[in-house]
Amino acid sequence: MLKGLTRAGLGSIHSDERMIELAAEYGFQAVDLDALGLIERHGIEGARELLLRHNIVIGAIGLPVEWRGAEETFREGLSKLTAAAEAASQLGCRACCTYILPSTDLKAAHFMALATRRLRVCAQLLASYGMKLGLEFVGPHHLRTQWANPFIWTVEETLDWIEAIGERNVGLLYDSYHWYTNGLTTADILKLHADQIVHVHINDAPDVPVEEALDNGRVYPGEGVIDLAGFLHGLHSIGYQGVVAQEILSSAAPTESPEMLTLRSKAGFDKVFAAAAEQDRWQEK
Repeated sequence: MLKGLTRAGLGSIHSDERMIELAAEYGFQAVDLDALGLIERHGIEGARELLLRHNIVIGAIGLPVEWRGAEETFREGLSKLTAAAEAASQLGCRACCTYILPSTDLKAAHFMALATRRLRVCAQLLASYGMKLGLEFVGPHHLRTQWANPFIWTVEETLDWIEAIGERNVGLLYDSYHWYTNGLTTADILKLHADQIVHVHINDAPDVPVEEALDNGRVYPGEGVIDLAGFLHGLHSIGYQGVVAQEILSSAAPTESPEMLTLRSKAGFDKVFAAAAEQDRWQEK
């Protein structure tokens, strides 16, 4: 598995270029960023050379289409997706991800019908560039009632929806926080196949009742109560070899420098990956 970073958790980092530099300096192998912006600033060859020089790959891009709102807005966003997918594929990125909120102000059945069609269109467009679409189920309990009608927040529901979308390049964005707030264990990961997972996020939870864990209350890997060793062990056991990217959402921006936060991230990754390796060695005995 490749250790990766997103901007979430790095503080007031001023550019993607600086994130690439910090990732390389502290032993990370991937970053999630805007590939199109990188190409616009450096050109295709310049962007490739920048990544190669730092031995960094782009783990995933975000889905630049508003698929939850008005049809006109969705249609207008497809040109953005085309440009983003082309740029990402030119830089070797194969994952594009979006999240599913667990409640909605629309009637759930109507929203499901709209969203299924729209995400199918997005998946088909991404497939033409050799890319996959990752759907992130969102687990925190407070978001399940944030809007009028409950929607999707479990792995099983998301997998059923992926089957309904019906495109082979659609899979899961699997986030440790949502795994934890759904009350899942390593055994639940072992039910999956590696090819069902497009991308992975890693973060930790404070020591509060799981029902009170807020989506923007996350902490750095190894600083909380989630069994991240078990999470990583499960992914390794099913043969997942993709990116595991840190995503720390917090209610207030961190005050430490990006350099200190990247060092803090490295320490957390080192801790939980070492613990996962110990589990793997124990299983092999």
